[in-house]
Amino acid sequence: MGRGEREDIARGGRLLEAARALAGDHGRAVDAVRAALAPIQDAAVRQELDALPVARLQDVTGGRLRLGGVEKSGLRSVGGVLDAGPYRLRQIPGVGQRTADQILAAARRLSEAVHETVAVHIDVDRPEPATTALVTALHVLVEAGPDARRAVDRADGLAERLGPLLEDARPVGARLRMLVAGKEKRARALDAVAGIRALVEEAERAGLPELFAQASVDLLRGPASDVAAWVDFELRSAEYYSLLAEVSGRMPDTAAAEGFLPDGIAERVRAQRLDDSRRRVSLRGYQAFGARFALAQRKVILGDEMGLGKTIQAIAVMAHLAAEGRSHFLVVCPASVLVNWTREIEARSALRVAVLHGPDRHDAFADWKGRGGVAVTTFDALRGFPGPDGAEVGVLVVDEAHSVKNPKAKRSRAVALWAEHCDRALFMTGTPMENRVAEFRNLVGMLDPRLAQSLDERDTPAGSVGFRQAVAPVYLRRNQQDVLTELPSLQQTDEWEEPSPSDEEAYREAVRAGNFMAMRRAAYARPETSAKLGRLREIVREAGENGQRTVVFSHFKDVLGVVREALAEDGGTTLFGPLTGSVPAGRRQRIVDDFGAADGPAVLLAQIQAAGVGLNLQAASVVVLCEPQIKPTTEHQAVARAHRMGQVRPVRVHRLLATGGVDERLVRMLERKTRLFDAYARRSAVAEATPDAVDVSDLDLARRIVEEEQERLGVTDAGLTASG
Repeated sequence: MGRGEREDIARGGRLLEAARALAGDHGRAVDAVRAALAPIQDAAVRQELDALPVARLQDVTGGRLRLGGVEKSGLRSVGGVLDAGPYRLRQIPGVGQRTADQILAAARRLSEAVHETVAVHIDVDRPEPATTALVTALHVLVEAGPDARRAVDRADGLAERLGPLLEDARPVGARLRMLVAGKEKRARALDAVAGIRALVEEAERAGLPELFAQASVDLLRGPASDVAAWVDFELRSAEYYSLLAEVSGRMPDTAAAEGFLPDGIAERVRAQRLDDSRRRVSLRGYQAFGARFALAQRKVILGDEMGLGKTIQAIAVMAHLAAEGRSHFLVVCPASVLVNWTREIEARSALRVAVLHGPDRHDAFADWKGRGGVAVTTFDALRGFPGPDGAEVGVLVVDEAHSVKNPKAKRSRAVALWAEHCDRALFMTGTPMENRVAEFRNLVGMLDPRLAQSLDERDTPAGSVGFRQAVAPVYLRRNQQDVLTELPSLQQTDEWEEPSPSDEEAYREAVRAGNFMAMRRAAYARPETSAKLGRLREIVREAGENGQRTVVFSHFKDVLGVVREALAEDGGTTLFGPLTGSVPAGRRQRIVDDFGAADGPAVLLAQIQAAGVGLNLQAASVVVLCEPQIKPTTEHQAVARAHRMGQVRPVRVHRLLATGGVDERLVRMLERKTRLFDAYARRSAVAEATPDAVDVSDLDLARRIVEEEQERLGVTDAGLTASG
């Protein structure tokens, strides 16, 4: 046996060592999370058990226990019973050995049940040593990202194949051992060497040695500081909670995560492979299932409740198909979310984006046809493009699909034409369409005409089990409370809107006048064509249809007036406020109380300076910020009014931003200069008492932005006016 064979074995050994080292590094990172989680979880379990009355032991035993004497003895909770133990229980009159054993067995069963279901909530406003340890441990895995997870999976698979081959090839490593080995063993050893060589060459072509090395480095690199870990947690809390659920094994109920689909369809979806090589973010379990559902069923409606990440599920579908060789994808959406789609695709995937909007949309369409990528366009623009030519489009994605529920509308006919000629279609809507059988049937008709014809409103009442079974082949919907195990969570979304021509005109006038405050609210100066106002109305409408309450914050009273008029015109929602600084404190609280007690959809309008401090608004689970604030602390404190103890639903924050002007400059400047420092300062009691101390100078910031915008737009410098 020559040097070449021994070198092949040595290369295989080094690769196996790297794979096992990576698995070990990942295992230690996971163990660190579990070790940090254990005391927090135990404390949460203990708190639950101390709150459970002794009478709950009857639930476990079917009412067979006599507990009167136990309660009279002073043991009033299940936690107290567990602490008491068998000796103290037997001292209670009427409680013998058998009864004591039964009581303790029932208490332990309740303890196990609580341990399985208790949720750990990480409080960013009150970081403690235990939660800080958990956040920093999770930070290692989050920062390593999906690439590390993929590397570990590849390492595990490689080790499984390489380990046995190296064992079989051992005789080749020593000449004497090879000489004394039998004929069959020598042949197996030579075959193993060939297998090792092939595996090593395959791994090197795929760049696995470098991938393993980088993943190990990422897993061994801790956060720069506890503060950096907390800042990252605030920015990416969903990823932290997702990993926490995975590591702890506390995943959502499987049936709920799968939308209570029939077993046959659910099994087919589970078997669907999902390639993540073109995707830059990890998916939660229910999101991966949603992407698989769209791939397995080909033409579907994803009706997840607002805030569950329908966009990332659509991106996952496109990324998978791109990895399989598909080159063209089409997203159709309202103009108000076009910019968001573009940014999400760029940030969360390796897919090329082509915007088919504006005066050059036909040239952009022709370019997309030639080069491929994800084309993002609007319902109105879609009507002006040539019809589809067969299977070129890998998947048609239609956002806010309830917008095409009227089959007679031109936009609906255009979408139906494309859906008919595309192999796959993914319609998305947060509106609970199962409550509207006629409208739902129209959408289904674009995807599966036969199924649509079978949906008879008289035979399938909305929301019935029969209805869900009938539409299961094309419809998947999950609710937040069923799949987000870490409730309450905070989900923050920057809603980038492209200004309308009249928005641009109003903004230019404010810039020419050098009026910084007018620049900030120019997006609402002409309500009839306001892009921001249009998106705000959509958010409020969808929240109302999902039975959620909304609080709308703005710095400006006149903006709140515009919003109130628009929402009053829409109808269907009870309006409260505006709550401004001129409203007496007692009256403010009554407004908040009335808002919390309102039946059905409700909106509270509030000036951010007046409602951002001192009031609890946990009745609201949707928060809209009409414009970015100059001081980061102002936004944080306002959001904290809703996202705090007592909030039972996830809080979704929508910050409305206009592209290309003051909003973009404000966001960029404040993120660059104050994000880390501000996050640190908010954990200081002194900083909370004097928030102005950590914010950038308002006047300096305003002056800089006005001057830069005047220069960009080429308008006369009229000096700075900071009046509101």
